[in-house]
Amino acid sequence: MPLAPANQSQLIRSSQRDEYYQTFLRNNANEAFQTLAGSKRWLDWRKEIELLSDLVYYGLTTLSGYQTLGEEYVSIVQVDPSKRKIPSPARRGLFVLCHAFLPYLLDKVLVCLENELEGEQESFSTVRRRQAASGTWSLESWLRKWTQRAVGLLSESQRSACLPAIFVLHQGLTLLHRFHAALFYIRGSFYHLSKRTAGISYLRVMGLDSSDRTIRNSYRLLGTVSLLQLVITVSLQLNNLRRRQRARKEWKLYRKLSPQRTTSSSPRVTRCILCLEERRHSTSTPCGHLFCWECITEWCNTKAECPLCREKFQPHRLVYLRNHS
Repeated sequence: MPLAPANQSQLIRSSQRDEYYQTFLRNNANEAFQTLAGSKRWLDWRKEIELLSDLVYYGLTTLSGYQTLGEEYVSIVQVDPSKRKIPSPARRGLFVLCHAFLPYLLDKVLVCLENELEGEQESFSTVRRRQAASGTWSLESWLRKWTQRAVGLLSESQRSACLPAIFVLHQGLTLLHRFHAALFYIRGSFYHLSKRTAGISYLRVMGLDSSDRTIRNSYRLLGTVSLLQLVITVSLQLNNLRRRQRARKEWKLYRKLSPQRTTSSSPRVTRCILCLEERRHSTSTPCGHLFCWECITEWCNTKAECPLCREKFQPHRLVYLRNHS
């Protein structure tokens, strides 16, 4: 029977079926671990349990040279770039590494870096005490130790530059996934970035189908619309970034030309909790807390919330208070 490339609908149904069985395996593993070890240890290790469940699922299927349950459900088989052979063990191992372990590791590293740069990370002595109390080693404690050492080597200006860079990296990863999804709808080759990295594609066992061209054309239209939407989104984000940078430069120039009075008739000195200096160009959040204009706008570039009460708000709702000391 001749084999034909699998279309987009088959790859999506296969992935959805695999996700269903992976979720089933994760839930059972979490329930078993929580019953045996207790809720406290389960909360500390739930991410690792889910990672182990995914590795077990792909280890028993893809790494062993068998179809996954999703692939078997839609009758498709994995092939290497030559379209003549099944992927080698090295390709299958690279796929599992990129699909299961790399997202877990990247998420852990970014969270630890963000917490350390924001100053919300636990001290290393606290981490060691908790680790000694539990009697176990964890990847998270090792990453905390590594990030504390790495961030400790940075200057204050470098730390200030790294925090927005992490936010940009988060946004960049999201845009990359959206671009890859649009490319998949148009080309119909790789549904996951991990399979593109490993060069693993699919052939369907059932051969040619009369509705295949209609399906592919429908998904191409969807991919074109998705790509257009992504371009508009990126353009709007870049435009907003340029406007914020221009407004920041203009405000710095205005503050130098017309500085606010540093003396006040009131003996009480009002301080900004972000810069710990006398508040300049007082600005109010929707919840009523006051900060320096530059301090709160810089804060909102990374977190759209009040630094005091953590109330969420959009940056355009900030109110600059004129003639307010």
